[in-house]
Amino acid sequence: MFSPVNVDALRGRPSYVWGFGQERRFRLMLPYLSSPAAPMLDIGCGLGVYVRRFRQEGIAAYGAELDEARVREAARDLPVVQARGEALPYASDSFGTVLLHEVIEHFDDDRAALAEAARVTRPGGRLFIFAPNRLYPFETHGIYLGKRYIFGNIPLVGYLPDAWRRRLCPHVRAYTRAGLRRLWAGLPLRPVAHVQIYAAYDKMFRRWPAAARLARGVTYTLEHTPLRLFGLSHFVVLEKL
Repeated sequence: MFSPVNVDALRGRPSYVWGFGQERRFRLMLPYLSSPAAPMLDIGCGLGVYVRRFRQEGIAAYGAELDEARVREAARDLPVVQARGEALPYASDSFGTVLLHEVIEHFDDDRAALAEAARVTRPGGRLFIFAPNRLYPFETHGIYLGKRYIFGNIPLVGYLPDAWRRRLCPHVRAYTRAGLRRLWAGLPLRPVAHVQIYAAYDKMFRRWPAAARLARGVTYTLEHTPLRLFGLSHFVVLEKL
């Protein structure tokens, strides 16, 4: 896979603070947790914000992260280890809850990473995936024009043919519903839920709170209509057989 110099482009920007969007996604997961939900593992945990939030609910939670600097910072007060998602240092059937939050698109081998996540999930446990939706009208990870990286929300990139999109976005994937389903085909996983969700508009809220509240109201209503297919991210719940 192409390895750009920009680390944030290659591995994604971790959540630095806990905001409305993170809390909303956390609460989307809660009804689907297995019983018992612990222990929990966040693969590609960044600075560990979801690890910390699960622990606040009394759920023993752990993190695995590739970036050494992020591991050092998170490990100051959280049980986070440095590891590749495709080769986790845990025994099979170890976790009741496994989270891949906006990271599977960055792995060198997304299929291998999901297989590894399934391996460490115990039978009856739940695996949660948040991943970029190819039908969302903007590419939120920026693009490359030759060797130049352009950060920002670039319109309509996801609608380009695969070869064109790969030239612009060699650093990140985006998935259709069918593309995600192909990742778990043949793995001991069954889908429990698969929907699309819209953005949280947290950055907009800091500058224009009224506009952000309006955007949330409109797009969260769309999540209950066929137009949810154009949401920012896939939300997938898988159960280990």
